[in-house]
Amino acid sequence: MTDQAEPCIRLAREDDFAALWPIVRDVIRAGDTYALDPGLTRETVRDLWMHQPRATYVAERDGEVLGTYTLKTNQAGGGAHVCNCGYMVGEAARGQGIARAMCLHSQDEARAMGYLAMQFNFVVETNRGAIALWQSLGFETVGRLPRAFRHPQAGLVDARVMFKWLAPET
Repeated sequence: MTDQAEPCIRLAREDDFAALWPIVRDVIRAGDTYALDPGLTRETVRDLWMHQPRATYVAERDGEVLGTYTLKTNQAGGGAHVCNCGYMVGEAARGQGIARAMCLHSQDEARAMGYLAMQFNFVVETNRGAIALWQSLGFETVGRLPRAFRHPQAGLVDARVMFKWLAPET
């Protein structure tokens, strides 16, 4: 990690999508971390990333968007107290603590929205950096999905379900 200033993390505005699109597009097209069709159109991604989640955020420094995350309810009804987030960092900003800052921010935002826990449904086993980061922030692997992800280089690999209780223990 470099000694750069912490990013400013704020709610995304509709006009942020022009800066978010290259980040989200490149992560999806790489096909190695998200179970999304790499051929999704810009408009489909705009809806998926900007409109479907409960909230979308950007991480920026000096006006440059470095990363983004979404926060949404993981399940309806009896599971609505658990949220889910998805994080993406632009290639040039990786290794600068942006994902860590966004994950910490997302936990605070989730608590403020009334969520009691956060769950990552599908963390690809080959995404070692994300797994190590989530573990360092208190997430536990609570399940494995054998050969659930078709990685473009590694073939069929496992995916983890990772979970963290956010509410204070009483």
